[in-house]
Amino acid sequence: MNKRTFLKNISALGLGASPFLNEIGKLVDTVAHLSPEEVAKDEYFWAQIRSGYRLKPDYINLENGYYCFMPQETLENFIHQVRQVNYQGSYYMRTVQWDNKKVMSAKLAELVNCTEEEVIITRNTTESLDLVISGYDWKAGDEAVMAEQDYGAMLNQFDQVSKRYGMVNKRVSVPLHPKSDEEIVNLYANAITEKTRLLMICHLINITGHILPVRKICDMAHSKGVEVMVDGAHAFAQIKFSMKDLGCDYYGTSLHKWLSTPLGAGMLYVKKSKVSKLWPLFAEWNKEQDDILRLNHTGTHPVHTDLAIGNAIEYLNKIGIERKEARLRYLQNYWVDKVRDLPHINLNTPVEKHRSCAIANVGIKGMKPKEMAKRLMDEYRIWTVAIDGAGVHGCRITPNIYTTTKELDVFVEALKALG
Repeated sequence: MNKRTFLKNISALGLGASPFLNEIGKLVDTVAHLSPEEVAKDEYFWAQIRSGYRLKPDYINLENGYYCFMPQETLENFIHQVRQVNYQGSYYMRTVQWDNKKVMSAKLAELVNCTEEEVIITRNTTESLDLVISGYDWKAGDEAVMAEQDYGAMLNQFDQVSKRYGMVNKRVSVPLHPKSDEEIVNLYANAITEKTRLLMICHLINITGHILPVRKICDMAHSKGVEVMVDGAHAFAQIKFSMKDLGCDYYGTSLHKWLSTPLGAGMLYVKKSKVSKLWPLFAEWNKEQDDILRLNHTGTHPVHTDLAIGNAIEYLNKIGIERKEARLRYLQNYWVDKVRDLPHINLNTPVEKHRSCAIANVGIKGMKPKEMAKRLMDEYRIWTVAIDGAGVHGCRITPNIYTTTKELDVFVEALKALG
């Protein structure tokens, strides 16, 4: 297919800016002279953003961490992609599906400041990181280091390869309230031995919202000859970062979380020099050993999901990741600061504001997290999720950019009453 035909197909699939995105651009222009922190407090601005979501009125949704559903703009774009792919059928699948997927990968690479040869689109964080864990050429006695607060699916995958290959898993426990970055770095450093090959860390711990000092951990691990794989499920599109700044070897994330793509979209970053050492989960057609696409063979899949990634990125870029991060951190601090000193409250998220963003975890003394979540829903119509394990006991609270301070006031009053 020649370039002209390829571009024509891109246009037909609706990858350009929509009128609604243009309206967001005009809205952003009105606050362009303000700092992200000033815009974070502008309730009128965020009310306009909120109007672009279809929100269920039955409850206040403070559980966006599992899945940040799409704004109507991205939802309509996704539906359009489904119709177009269905309309073109096998013609689309046999001609431009892979070209268009590469366009989306390139957009993701640009977003995190790496090369498109280092990024593939997957279905979620679990698939991304499991590709690395299972793709490693493990030998009996090799060691991997991780934390008990890491996501269960990846811990399970490490357990599986341990049973299969005889490698050894070592788990540490990340403190809820670290005294310094060095405390966290030393925690991992002390678990590393001459047999350690891979270190897994969270960029942002999903159950507490704790942002780890990734670059410092990577520098330490690399100085000991150990590679680092980062679980970025909750960091991607919640906070601003660059792969070059992080310095990690592998990074996996779920795009249907904070980027708000359709369900079933993820991303895997592999540093170019590390691609050739991984075994693919599914065998691919003949590709060069250092071609990351050889890790990306999954057979026929819902390609319309891939196409909607472009709209989600445009939506994020129109608002600006700096403004989004500032708003999410403002919302978290808004409610946390109102309950932090209450005697019956346990906060399981670091006090220092730079160590978290949207996510925080709160518990009520003497109350099981499951009961707390149930009472919040039954008595106050507030939807959350209970976390009860890995040293964390409370409800994870994850507002999104459509969340209002009035909704958080309802939550604060609920916490006060539940005591």
